[in-house]
Amino acid sequence: MAKEPKRRTDIIKELDPDYINVDPLEQTYHESIIEVPERVEALKAHNTALLCIDMQYLDAAPGHGVFADATNNDVPVEAQEYYFSVLKNTVFPNVRKLQDCFRSNGLEVIHVRIQSLTQDGRDRSTGHKMLNLLATPGSKEAEFIEEVAPVGDEIVMNKTSSGVFTSTNLFYVLKNLDIDSLFVTGVYTNECVSTTVRDACDLGFLVTTIEDGCASVTHELHDFTIATLKARYTRVMTANEAIEEIQRHCQPNRRTVKPS
Repeated sequence: MAKEPKRRTDIIKELDPDYINVDPLEQTYHESIIEVPERVEALKAHNTALLCIDMQYLDAAPGHGVFADATNNDVPVEAQEYYFSVLKNTVFPNVRKLQDCFRSNGLEVIHVRIQSLTQDGRDRSTGHKMLNLLATPGSKEAEFIEEVAPVGDEIVMNKTSSGVFTSTNLFYVLKNLDIDSLFVTGVYTNECVSTTVRDACDLGFLVTTIEDGCASVTHELHDFTIATLKARYTRVMTANEAIEEIQRHCQPNRRTVKPS
């Protein structure tokens, strides 16, 4: 007779409580993912880009797109208030500071948004159709939030999936630009940001996630996602820490763009 499996809670009770939450691979991942000299080299060589994900009217502005009807929404009104307060007071200002820093040092700023190819959205992914996510070309939902919108000829990638690498040629574009390192900001932390970070790491990029440059509809979802990604798929920094590192190692080049 096959042995009856134990429940996880029973196993935990049998173990030393001081070691239940010890990560035996923490140091290994830290050395291979976080403390790698290639990050600094990528900055010095201008092989670093900033990804700004889905900061558009579809999912980052009250009264529009996903949040067009605040009272008839899967996200409670209180959660919406938290989300938009964090965006307005923390995320957008930090992302803008980062964008200006990248621009002034001649580094690429790349914008990602949800936008279909067609007006009826028939080209969207199955997931976006099921969720009824639609931002058509020329629509308000497809517009970027003005504070963090593209400047000049900055690259814009239009996607219809959670991860930008799945439904665009971003990988090809980054390789053409000789990009090795990515700094990632945007919404939602636990969805499109997380998927992009994981994919980028798997594809060989050195990834840095800006924890105060991202947001989700709850603080718990944001914190849990950051904790899950940290030191496994990405280095985690604040916007100010990232700016200090860039200013320390990067020199402006001919692509320097003056912040507007």
